[in-house]
Amino acid sequence: MSTGLFFHPDCLDHQMPPGHPECVDRLNVILSALEATKFSALKRFEAPLADRDRIELVHTRAYVDHIYESSPEEGRTMLDADTSMSPGSLAAARRAVGGACDAVDKIMAGEIDNAFCALRPPGHHAEPNQAMGFCLFNSIAIAAVYAHKQLFQHRVAVIDFDVHHGNGTQTVAQRTKGMLYASSHQSPLYPGTGQVQDDGLGVIVNAPLAAGSGSKAFRHAYEERIFPALRDFKPDFMFISAGFDGHGQDPLADLMLTEDDYYWVTSELKEIAREYCHGRLVSCLEGGYNLSVLGECAAAHVSALMD
Repeated sequence: MSTGLFFHPDCLDHQMPPGHPECVDRLNVILSALEATKFSALKRFEAPLADRDRIELVHTRAYVDHIYESSPEEGRTMLDADTSMSPGSLAAARRAVGGACDAVDKIMAGEIDNAFCALRPPGHHAEPNQAMGFCLFNSIAIAAVYAHKQLFQHRVAVIDFDVHHGNGTQTVAQRTKGMLYASSHQSPLYPGTGQVQDDGLGVIVNAPLAAGSGSKAFRHAYEERIFPALRDFKPDFMFISAGFDGHGQDPLADLMLTEDDYYWVTSELKEIAREYCHGRLVSCLEGGYNLSVLGECAAAHVSALMD
């Protein structure tokens, strides 16, 4: 398999307040891990800047105006209690969207088979009209809608294994026929969404897991709920919200996963992509806040994409 790695230095200029978990070093440890010899076959690309039309596939014009107008020349603009913008944040958020969509384009053109977007800020909490949970633009939802509506991929699926439920992506799927959103997440936990009974125009599959669930419950949720739903859906293109904050050492949650779980779930999802959509798969970085294990988790994920 040919795997693309999408990154841009602008994503290092998105500066959160001192001590904030969504820090620049998250990307530094991931990129360092992916410099190992076994990743030499990665095809590396610089993420382009997304234009407003692309962002507005998901977000309202008024909201995009608000984000552009909130971009500070110096200092920091607070969007909510834990989401802020520095002078480099707007460019970083546009690169995160641009990289995800460029990955779709390069896969459709046959340049690569799948991709990992090592870009920030994360996106899956961003609602069509609201920033939240460290997220400005919902990169993965935008890329999925782009593939669906502009590249005629009739069934697009987003699988989210971040420890927090991707409320923003679910909102988009609930409004989009032909889109599946499946999430495993710790519950109860921020943002408090992601109930089993949720539904909408698209297909919604939530697998809430109790704190301390660990590998066995995580894998069971995929084998019994998420993988069967994906196979019934028969996706034309698949996306992964790759959050690594379910790891047992992560400071923001208690799901107690391991690096092996990320390798396993990625391998299984890649196999489903091979079965139904010629391996077309784009993964975007979401959470993961323990710097001592984040690089290893991302390396396990990318290894599975490459194998």
